[in-house]
Amino acid sequence: MSSSKAQANLPRHLICLKKHRKPLITAEGKEVALWQIQLPNDESLLSGWAKSFREHYCLDSEIDALRAGTGLSRKDYLTTIVFPDKSIAPGPAVRAGDFAEILVSDYLEYLLDYWVPREKYAEKATRNESVKGVDILGFFLAHPQKPSPKDRLIAFESKAQLTGSRYLNCLQEAVNHSSKDLLRRAYSLNATKRRLLAAGRPQKALIVQRFQDLADNPYMFRSGAAAVLCDTAFDQKTIAKSTTVSAHNNKANLELLVIRGKDLISLVHALYERAANEA
Repeated sequence: MSSSKAQANLPRHLICLKKHRKPLITAEGKEVALWQIQLPNDESLLSGWAKSFREHYCLDSEIDALRAGTGLSRKDYLTTIVFPDKSIAPGPAVRAGDFAEILVSDYLEYLLDYWVPREKYAEKATRNESVKGVDILGFFLAHPQKPSPKDRLIAFESKAQLTGSRYLNCLQEAVNHSSKDLLRRAYSLNATKRRLLAAGRPQKALIVQRFQDLADNPYMFRSGAAAVLCDTAFDQKTIAKSTTVSAHNNKANLELLVIRGKDLISLVHALYERAANEA
């Protein structure tokens, strides 16, 4: 871990993320970064994590204005209108997917020093859906005041399996989806820029704008594929069979990540519940 500004502001919940000493190596020799969630029994940590989680969907400063006219408490507004449903499909799967994306976004932003926009979760038309386009975009500027060929854009796809005892090939699915991100890049950059402008963040929109014309303003484009798995679904031998496939259009710049943890679906539901109760 570097001493960067991002990591100096490391959210407390990321101390739960521990890196395995040895990466997982696939059959074709590709390295997979392997991390594990080790959750301590710390109420203040969980409250901070829940607040961060909640504000992806609805800023605390805006919740009262948004719920005005609904007749709902903050808790009921969040649980019935904003957060994905706990039990009615596809709500639980959307919860798992959002959790995985947000966790990988935290990993990219605070451990790898990318800036990751988060506005898309608050823009959902309905709560039980995933936002279309690239799952996660991360931006790195070598020199903030001047475009550089050393600037980096990373497009990450994440898949979640937080229950079950049989691994469902999530990392391979993320790799396959990642191969489409070069084609989806322009759309996703445009959508991200639009959200930032709508949120009143024009300076952040200018960062996205810097990456919209690769031909005239070259930069490094990296890809990523992540699987977030419960321990019962973690199958090292099958994960090692994941292939970056010859059809992947950014194979040489593809990063692989697996995050595992015990009973993650219970953690997810607990975070949503706490996020609503403590709003």
